[in-house]
Amino acid sequence: MKEFGYQRVFDVSGAVALLDADPDARFLGGGTNLVDLMKTGVERPARLVDVRELPLDTVELMRDGSLRIGATVTNSDLAAHPEVRRRYPALAQAVLAGASGQLRNMATVGGNLLQRTRCGYFADVTKPCNKRVPGSGCPAIKGEHHNHAILGASDHCVATHPSDMGVALTAFDAVVSYETADGPGEVPLGWLYLPVGETPHRETDLPQGALITHVTLPPAPVAANSRYRKVRERASYAFAIGSIAAALDVQDGVVRDVRLAFGAVASRPWRARAAERVLAGAPADAETFAAAADAELAAARPLPHNGYKVTLMRNLVVAELTRLAEEATR
Repeated sequence: MKEFGYQRVFDVSGAVALLDADPDARFLGGGTNLVDLMKTGVERPARLVDVRELPLDTVELMRDGSLRIGATVTNSDLAAHPEVRRRYPALAQAVLAGASGQLRNMATVGGNLLQRTRCGYFADVTKPCNKRVPGSGCPAIKGEHHNHAILGASDHCVATHPSDMGVALTAFDAVVSYETADGPGEVPLGWLYLPVGETPHRETDLPQGALITHVTLPPAPVAANSRYRKVRERASYAFAIGSIAAALDVQDGVVRDVRLAFGAVASRPWRARAAERVLAGAPADAETFAAAADAELAAARPLPHNGYKVTLMRNLVVAELTRLAEEATR
């Protein structure tokens, strides 16, 4: 591991100023991803700026009914918060599906959203990787890719985003607030992650040196009837091979509102807009749910060894929407 400096900060402006003055510095939250990447040599920051003591560790119910989540709230605290469990149960389930209890106690909301892919080629500095070294190639395309992307990938990168939390937040139209040396800003989570295209090393739309301060969930009555389902290769903690965040409001047998997002199928949490359009105002039955899944997955471009994900995601959509429809009519 490269030697690095360390500095703890206690105010947002001071934290942002440090990164503005030193582009080779990195913000440190729980360190559950960054420190691992430092050990392998993927990340080589000159300084770590510890933000855990910033006053960003609360979950607040706002007057307009939105939920404002501080960036240093731990995953464990987020999943246990009563308003999260009551208003956005799929979010609590997604957080609990990620990692182990020890890691959730350390990991933060802001860090979770900025965690990097677990692609083995990315993590191995002896291998080429366009995300790590632009222009070096993507060996996963012809190599090991059984858990790689089927949606939104390119000839330059087929890695997937590993966040469970991000999938649920994407389904519920979360907005990310950040601070820079030039002042505050915000971006919808659905726009935070850049398309892979020819520049997979450019992962987010955040300005250089930006510090995520909050994530806001707007009011969404449909979210009260929501679920997160994660499929993985072993029952103990593991990254998903496919996941879904779904919320459904059914009235008189017809879909009145719906939210869908997929995980582990693209370089970012994938909002299933095509499926939502098929579902809106349609009968809440298995035939409609299958048609919605097919509409979304029509854009899938699987590689030779990950085509199973198309069938997996189709089955997840039908199963979870069927369960939510039954719960909505009880």
